[in-house]
Formats: sequence, structure tokens, C-alpha cells
Amino acid sequence: MPELPEVETTRRGLAPHVEGRRIQAVTLRRPDLRWPIPAEVARELPGQRIDAVRRRAKYLLMDTAAGSALLHLGMSGSLRVLPADTPVTAHDHVDIALADAAGGPGRVLRFNDPRRFGSLLWQPVGEVHALLQGLGPEPLSDAFDGDYLFELSRGRKAPVKAFLMDQAVVVGVGNIYAAESLFRAGISPLRAAGKVSRERYVALAGAVKAILAYAITRGGTTLRDFLSPDGAPGYFEQELSAYGRGGEPCPRCGRPMKQASIGQRATVWCGHCQR
Repeated sequence: MPELPEVETTRRGLAPHVEGRRIQAVTLRRPDLRWPIPAEVARELPGQRIDAVRRRAKYLLMDTAAGSALLHLGMSGSLRVLPADTPVTAHDHVDIALADAAGGPGRVLRFNDPRRFGSLLWQPVGEVHALLQGLGPEPLSDAFDGDYLFELSRGRKAPVKAFLMDQAVVVGVGNIYAAESLFRAGISPLRAAGKVSRERYVALAGAVKAILAYAITRGGTTLRDFLSPDGAPGYFEQELSAYGRGGEPCPRCGRPMKQASIGQRATVWCGHCQR
């Protein structure tokens, strides 16, 4: 499933092409994806100007004066801005037709999702969708730092990796980036969250920020089907130090990397470098 850098890469790729454009029409080729598509999407969006494309956690929000379309890419979804006459393929489920700068026919924002684990929902003006409620801070924001993690972790017995992946703690740090951040900070994913010191949480928060920021510049991590809006894959996968490297030599010490399951997720770490 695309993680935060992949979603942010998509947002940055889409924004210059859709912000400020007026929506001419919405075409829904099926009534649902993971969940039913609310009637407001087709009823409210036509005629509206796209004021901004934002990201919250792994969701994209397309803001208009009438409300926001809330999109999730699921496991295999992609959003592309294409010429309006681009032929429709089997898994092109949603088209949002955009006017050009002069108000005439322009291009189309197309949502393709072969596995249909993605979603297209609606957030009314002044409300926060239920899926976005109770979320922790963004990892690249000032609200997320080592002191925050330390204070929130006191008394927590869960493994620090599960703690870091808890969306109520911080959003968007999925399995790949949690593994990479813990490796960089030298913290074992098995250590109880409440047993990690403030100093080590400072290192962990710094690792999360640095790795996510760098992954965004590299276009995210190509796993399974992710493609950016221009069709280019992400390249951070080529530089992974821990994720998916169970049994391989540790990049630091050369010892075989260990692998186990934490919270039903594959976890890889170095038993020598990570304590």
C-alpha cells in the first residue's frame, strides 16, 4: 500500500495541474470502490473551482467551496492528469473533467484502481471526516519530535515499532519507514515503547523526518503497483537498509539481519546494531 511519501509525491505532482481549475463534470463508472461513493461527489463538484490539493495522513483532499473530495489510493490506485480524449481502460473508475485556463475543455483527472481498495468520499465544509478524526500529528510537522514521543510513550508496553505505526501517535509512518527509521536510530523494534529514553526518541523522531523527507525527493518506494502521476516509479526502494532484507548482511556490521512479525507485519532489524 502506498505510504506517506508516495501519497505526498502524488499530491505534489497533481497540484500544479489541478489547483485553480474549474470542474466541468464528474463521471463515475461504478457506484463504489472500497466503500460507496457518496452522491455529493457527482452532485456538488461540477462547477466548483479546486482551491487546493492537501494531504492528511495517507489521504488526499481536493478542496472546493462546496466541500472536499477525500481520496485514498488503496493498494493499487493511481491518479493521473490526462488529455480529455485519452481512451478509458478497464479499471478507470472515476473521471473529473477540468476546464482549461480560458474555461473551455481541458484535461481529465482520472482515478484508476484495479483492486478497488481505494476510496472516494466526501467531507462537507467545516467538518472533519470520521476517517480523519483522532489522528496524531504529521511526522514532518513541528508538533512531532522526540519530546512528544517520549511523553506519549510513558507506561506503554507495546513494541516501539507498533507504537510508531499507531496512527493516533503519528500519521503516515507505515511498515517500510518505521523499519528504516528504527534502523537509523539504532533502536530495536522489539523494545517496549515505554522503555525507550528521551534521548533515543529524539534520534528516532529525527530519523523519521529525515527518511520521509528524502523518500519524497526520491519519489517514494516502488512496491507492487505504485506510480506517481507522471507514470514514473519511486526509487527509494533501491536504498532500503532494513525493510525486506531479512537474512541479508547488515549494512553497518555485516551480521545477518533478523526477521519476525510484530502486529502481523514483517519486521527486519539488526540484533547487533539495534538495541
